[in-house]
Amino acid sequence: MPEYLPTAPYRGTRDFLPQEMSIRTQVFHRLYDVIERYGFLRYDGPILESAEIYEAKSGREIADQQLYTLTDRGGRRLALRPEMTPSVARMIAGNAGQLQFPVRWYTNVNCHRYERPQRGRVREHWQINVDIFGSDSASCEIEIFELIHDMMAALGASTDMWKLRANDRVLLESILTDIVEIPADKLRDVSSVVDRWEKYPREQLAEQASELGVSDKQFDRLAEALTSGASVLDDISQDARERSHLMHVLNSSAADLVIFDPLIVRAFEYYTSTVFEVFDANPANNRSLFGGGRYSNLASLFTPQQIPGIGFGMGDVTIHDFLDTHGLRPEPRSEVDVVVIPLDESLAEPARQVARQLRGAGLRTSTPLEARKLGKELARASRAGAQAVVIIGPDEWNAGTVTVRAMATKDQRQVPVASAVEAVQVITAGAETPSS
Repeated sequence: MPEYLPTAPYRGTRDFLPQEMSIRTQVFHRLYDVIERYGFLRYDGPILESAEIYEAKSGREIADQQLYTLTDRGGRRLALRPEMTPSVARMIAGNAGQLQFPVRWYTNVNCHRYERPQRGRVREHWQINVDIFGSDSASCEIEIFELIHDMMAALGASTDMWKLRANDRVLLESILTDIVEIPADKLRDVSSVVDRWEKYPREQLAEQASELGVSDKQFDRLAEALTSGASVLDDISQDARERSHLMHVLNSSAADLVIFDPLIVRAFEYYTSTVFEVFDANPANNRSLFGGGRYSNLASLFTPQQIPGIGFGMGDVTIHDFLDTHGLRPEPRSEVDVVVIPLDESLAEPARQVARQLRGAGLRTSTPLEARKLGKELARASRAGAQAVVIIGPDEWNAGTVTVRAMATKDQRQVPVASAVEAVQVITAGAETPSS
């Protein structure tokens, strides 16, 4: 017996058969529509980049453990992109002289990371990235937060299904230094403990903090500050309040768009001020769905020009988990709207003529590729989700008519060939089929 190659995809990647692809496409296009209504322009970039840019711009976990690398024939070290931010930093820097800042850009690309596949994590995923480049105004935060609300609404999600939690590195630094009295050289390490606050028991967090030189009294103050919500903002320095982008949002009419949460930290490699994450509110899927933040100098690896920005990345895996959890996943589209069936092989050309008219009217239309009996073709049309069929018989065609059949009701009638499109549109629009 011959030994065949496996048909399963590489572990951590996914095949998208037509039904799954239909769902994915519907979800993406709902999001594209909202993003573009805000004036964002879509861009794209290569899947292969120099490995060096990820080692310099991405977190150590990505660079050291999750990067897919290769060496080309010229000896250059390349990597499959694990994320889009380093690539867009390169693109912004390389084209800064031609851009009119601020700019609004978005993309949707597949990214690759070598990590253990589990719920919410795979080795290849698609991610929508949305960014504003070239502005230091807190109006950018407000627009990004409004956009997130509209994107979630476009997916059918009400505001009780999810939470937008936001923090600011400036505010967190003030909490740690002014309230907890953490030394400046320990801020990053203690911030990492804060980042793990909801993932570990208090005793384990206290032990980790103690190893960093945090006293029991300091740890108690830290715990109180992190769990006191927005009231902790009353105790931070005035300087921090003025420098914080998020404080400008919280002091504006847009304050109801976000929940201040000092536990949101995110990656130190990028973010310098505002950081935020969207969480599922359902306990069955209690996790972060996506997030982002503000970076003061996106393109520092490529240019001396300082280019601030703010943005987020939304991965397809966690979003589809969210849709499944809340019963919001759309139904796959049918294969076709209408099928044109010739009753004889000699009528194949008339069938193609009618099909072209239907397609010209925007109707998804197919014709049989092989000769079958009418009953089998009707059954096939039903399985394909067709709402109507157009049957072409020799006598009717010679008389200048065709038979239009509504699949849901099985009602059918003869109409002039010139009226076939209109008759089908009545059916596909959901109107009652005219009586015979």
